Amino acid sequence: MGAGNQQERLSTIEAKRWFLAGIIEGKGSLCVSIKEHKASKYGFFVDPEFYIYQHKKSISILKMAKEIFGTGRIYSKPGNEDVMVFAITCRRSLKEKVIPFLDKYMIFSSKREEIRRFKEIVDAIESKEHLRPEGMIRIVEKAYAMNSAGKGKKRSKSLKEIVERILRDHTPDTPEKQE
Repeated sequence: MGAGNQQERLSTIEAKRWFLAGIIEGKGSLCVSIKEHKASKYGFFVDPEFYIYQHKKSISILKMAKEIFGTGRIYSKPGNEDVMVFAITCRRSLKEKVIPFLDKYMIFSSKREEIRRFKEIVDAIESKEHLRPEGMIRIVEKAYAMNSAGKGKKRSKSLKEIVERILRDHTPDTPEKQE
């Protein structure tokens, strides 16, 4: 190969990033959990999370992901010790590391819509929209719209149940009738 073609080759780290994007396409998951939490303002806590799953024999891929992102943890999947999980659940790391990676390396992904919604949810939480009932409802609606093809776990509560709980005791005051 001539010297002119060498400039076209990817650096090792760049090649690893594109490889990891392919792994994420097949074995990655963007999740926004809606967790019941009595102490939360509206009774629920919104928790965006990023995961990559691999059989334990391929743990080197998860170690590479941890190296590339510079954060996250690796553990055995509860209930299936043969499956290993790489997880990033820190919102700051999601915003500063995962989302920029997805924006750059997942441009051809079939998960583009899911990535867009995930990014909107993280941005909305960062902007503190979840502190207002209408903002929390928008975030929950976007979370429910993710993975709409029915892949993965089913939610334990319907969207309607969540919205009703958020709105309970948080409806605007109505003027009292004058007699």
